[in-house]
Amino acid sequence: MLKKVAILANGGDVSGFNAVIRAIVKTAEQNNVECYGFIDGYRGLLKNEYIKLDTYNTASGILPKGGSIIGSSTNANVFNYKVEENGQVVYKDLSDKCVQNIKDDGFECLFTLGGDGTQKSARDLSLKGINVIGVPKTIDNDVACTEITFGYNTAVSVATDAIDRLHTTGETHHRIMVLEVMGRYAGWIALESAIAGGGDIALIPEIPYDINKAADKIKERVKKGKKFSVVVVAEGAAPKDGTISIEATRDNGVGVDNTKLGGAGIRVAKELEKLTGLEARNTTLGYMQRGGTPTAFDRVLSTKYGAKAMQLALEGKFGVLAVIKDGKLDEVSLEDVVGNNKKIGAVSGNTAESNIRKVNMDHDLVKTARSIGICLGD
Repeated sequence: MLKKVAILANGGDVSGFNAVIRAIVKTAEQNNVECYGFIDGYRGLLKNEYIKLDTYNTASGILPKGGSIIGSSTNANVFNYKVEENGQVVYKDLSDKCVQNIKDDGFECLFTLGGDGTQKSARDLSLKGINVIGVPKTIDNDVACTEITFGYNTAVSVATDAIDRLHTTGETHHRIMVLEVMGRYAGWIALESAIAGGGDIALIPEIPYDINKAADKIKERVKKGKKFSVVVVAEGAAPKDGTISIEATRDNGVGVDNTKLGGAGIRVAKELEKLTGLEARNTTLGYMQRGGTPTAFDRVLSTKYGAKAMQLALEGKFGVLAVIKDGKLDEVSLEDVVGNNKKIGAVSGNTAESNIRKVNMDHDLVKTARSIGICLGD
């Protein structure tokens, strides 16, 4: 019988982290299993820093709370960890230390709450003999093998509210209102929020855009009496024969994505202003999409995911990711999630080997957007 398990939350924060933690803990308590949480994701696992979790103290009242009560880390690749030796920065595989910590602590299962990079490291730990169960988290909705990730619905809701607000300003001042939303390699947020908010143009990473096509859409609207337009741009959107907008390059080691995106919305606003003669203003929504109270949908989804993950542990099904398939809870092998990204330590998405879930041109959202006249820049 399972007696002692641990949870870690990793990657960018999302609304729903705490709801998953709560569901795992509550399901564990129903089955007399002790729960612990590593502090700050994989970094806490490496440092062996953790706390006891229970629904009467540490994990109480957290269902509506954003963020993660056990923190998270965005750049802790334990298979290629940044350390300083003799005044020089070097990278080391410290995963064996993590494995030893788990064994010494007596944890019989590790729940990894995170996106594609988090689950890649989870798969790599499973190869070292650790019982791992993943839960798919990311506002970008790009984890492979599942239909939806927790945190995504809240991000879309925030973006939709922003579009509603930008509509009134655009209509009042006859402007082009550009909203830059998150979405490094997948345009789910931009596409769905544009549909929900009545956007006129949606530019996503999967479709290299022709800015002239977007300008033509705006000019067409002006001819028909609409003197304003709303444009939704994913941060990873790029023009045809162009590149994504990069604000800075970080040094967090090999195997992680060191590019800090930024400026896609500003670039689109400037170009559209030049091509149409209308004033254009950009709003970058940024971290507003990540924080705050999760929607009711995300609370329920997160709870379902957490309960399912704990049930999988009780059944002895390890090395898997809890997923939604055909609208129902299910599980898939972490090997399937990783796809061809087999190299130990390489965790970043959008490589030829990565298996992240992007918007398919046959998806209903794309068909719907085109049907109602949303310009996708192609």
